[in-house]
Amino acid sequence: MINKSVQRYFLGPIIVSVVVLALVGFFVGSAAFITAALLALLEVTLSFDNAIVNAKVLEAMSPQWQKRFLTWGILFAVVGTRLILPILVVSIIAGISPILISQLVVYNPEMYAQLLGNTHHAINAFGTGFLAMLALKYFFNVNKRDHWIGAFEAKLSKLGSIEEIEIGLVLILLLVVSFASGGEGATILSAGIVGLLLFIIMEGVIHTISTNSLHAVQTGLAGFIYLNVLDSAFSLDGVIGAFAISSNVLVIAVGLGIGAYFVRVLTMYMVQEKTINSIKYLEHGAHWAILGLALCMAASLVFHVPEVLIALIGLCIIGASFVTSLR
Repeated sequence: MINKSVQRYFLGPIIVSVVVLALVGFFVGSAAFITAALLALLEVTLSFDNAIVNAKVLEAMSPQWQKRFLTWGILFAVVGTRLILPILVVSIIAGISPILISQLVVYNPEMYAQLLGNTHHAINAFGTGFLAMLALKYFFNVNKRDHWIGAFEAKLSKLGSIEEIEIGLVLILLLVVSFASGGEGATILSAGIVGLLLFIIMEGVIHTISTNSLHAVQTGLAGFIYLNVLDSAFSLDGVIGAFAISSNVLVIAVGLGIGAYFVRVLTMYMVQEKTINSIKYLEHGAHWAILGLALCMAASLVFHVPEVLIALIGLCIIGASFVTSLR
């Protein structure tokens, strides 16, 4: 029998998702129904590690900001990250007006998908810089005491005594990939450095606010912004992948929207049910999965890496950490 708390969190989203997918199937066709369901599933599997890391940040925030993460946050996730932000990225890189790009989304989605595909190097380099910093910052923490992969993680923790070692390693990774990619080296290096710097700035803002013990709303706002930037780093490459599967904007919006909503609900479930604290190595597995995602993003700048493979790598790592925690 399904746990009552699971029903309380997930029954509503499941019913809404089924109804929305049924409406898509009825008005657009069975192929659109299958595509939207596939995109939703892919979004959830790719963002599972994102949900775990989000939960750790969210549990330190007030209940009011936790609720805003689920309400305002879903608006940012669906409309901001998965619709407006890609339009702005395409506009900047292609040198075309955002208004014209918006018209392409509605009237010529095939052309928009092609332009969005051209931003692949910039988006994946940004994600590599941001997510690699997130993962390495966690493992190179000299105060980290619990280790999932015992001796290896313990050595990484000791290496954290080397000042800003994670920054040096991420810059080396970006340099190697930029040289190996051929003609996109400048784009990769600049976008990757932007991702790296954005992570450093967000970490600095949150640390400064928490150190000065300012009002809880300010801390909540900083955390809220950080979580949405993190969501963007995880999700932009998924938007590109979605257009590779379908050029129907409605189908993509429904699929990614359902996936994003489930990830948010999953995050809230883990926070309020204390799942992160009770499953000891889940956070470790999530950060290894994030590091794997960052390396896959870096590899995809040189050769094609299937989205399904990326999702499987993350799920296998998190699954292994879950099983170890139960044992």
